[in-house]
Amino acid sequence: MDTLDQGSLIGLLVFLALASAFFSASKSAVLGLDRQQLRELASQGSLGAKRINALLKRPQRLFGSLLLGNSLALMFGAAAAGLLGLRLRGEPGLFGAVAALLIAWLIVATLLPRSIAARHPQALAFACAGPLKIAVKLLYPPFWLLDRIAGALLRLAGIRPPPQGENLSGEESPPEEIDEVLPEQRQHLLLGILDKMTVDDIMIPRNEVEGIDLNDDIERIVAQLRSTSHTRLPVFRGDINQIEGILHMRRIARLLTRDQLTKDALRGVCHEPYFVPENTPLSVQLMNFQKHKRRIGIVVDEYGEVLGICALEDLLEEIVGQFHSSDDSQDADIQTQPDGTQVIDGAAHVRDINRALGWQLPVEGPRTLNGLITEALEGIPDSGVCLKIGRYRLEILQAAENRATRVRVWLAPRPNQG
Repeated sequence: MDTLDQGSLIGLLVFLALASAFFSASKSAVLGLDRQQLRELASQGSLGAKRINALLKRPQRLFGSLLLGNSLALMFGAAAAGLLGLRLRGEPGLFGAVAALLIAWLIVATLLPRSIAARHPQALAFACAGPLKIAVKLLYPPFWLLDRIAGALLRLAGIRPPPQGENLSGEESPPEEIDEVLPEQRQHLLLGILDKMTVDDIMIPRNEVEGIDLNDDIERIVAQLRSTSHTRLPVFRGDINQIEGILHMRRIARLLTRDQLTKDALRGVCHEPYFVPENTPLSVQLMNFQKHKRRIGIVVDEYGEVLGICALEDLLEEIVGQFHSSDDSQDADIQTQPDGTQVIDGAAHVRDINRALGWQLPVEGPRTLNGLITEALEGIPDSGVCLKIGRYRLEILQAAENRATRVRVWLAPRPNQG
């Protein structure tokens, strides 16, 4: 580098800044892609989507190479800027040259590329796909070597190195790809299910939501908090439509043990409620939970009326449930009787019943067994009423508050089976 003239040094600085901008923009663009849309475009023949999809199947190679490339560009850029400062102004110019480089680098090679990538992630990622493939081939071998050396040094110091690929860039790693876990056929099956289902299918309806009413006496609130089995509870005043926040039990555990809980303290530790529009597809809501870093959402209709609560755990359970075997334990709402019939809670979701028992009750209409019965009867369910839905026979064992609460259900044999 000492043999380069001033013009060459300036040209080198510009090249290194552009290289750093490329690495920063590429990373931000790839992280901003919609993974499901990316798969669809790849299946439709998009070359850029195919290339990015292939790179994301080995995220450590991709993001490790980007990290090394950006680091090398910054390191050599600082050296070139320092040398240029020495030649122009001598030793007093060294600090100013490096400071000016860092400011310019932050703007030109980091902030601007990331802003552009955030606005146009797909176009930028696809445009960079070809050069990215070449960069990964060139940069991953030295990154792999440096990573092994760093791991060996950590072990010598008695520190266990993190798993490969963890926090390669110091930022949040990209979402794990299910490509490496599930075969492609099941991926499409699962994504199709999540697209067809909405938050309404898995939410806890408002009449079953357990929450804290600030209009209650503090003694009653404390008793409720000590007996609840939930980790998060909605906090409202008088009616759940007047919700004031979401309470995490961990945040009040100390106050409860010291008998220091007050309503003001309770409100003070609540998170802002996160609202979810009804009919939001589960595939979209899964990404929204991740984007907003939330685990529970309040489902509302177009008028802002609370319909129920959708939890991340319920959404994940829906995903995992698609791959449960028939040997898995049945839902607690379903009790198998000695005669082979099933006694089912009226609030049980029809999809859960079908999944647990291998049945095919209709799922296009009402979401709960009680709703299915109400639709079939075209009236309010009452105890002792029997009805037929397709091949299924139903007997309402208990009814309360205008709904069926316990129902006996069995599958009638086909006519040729006697």
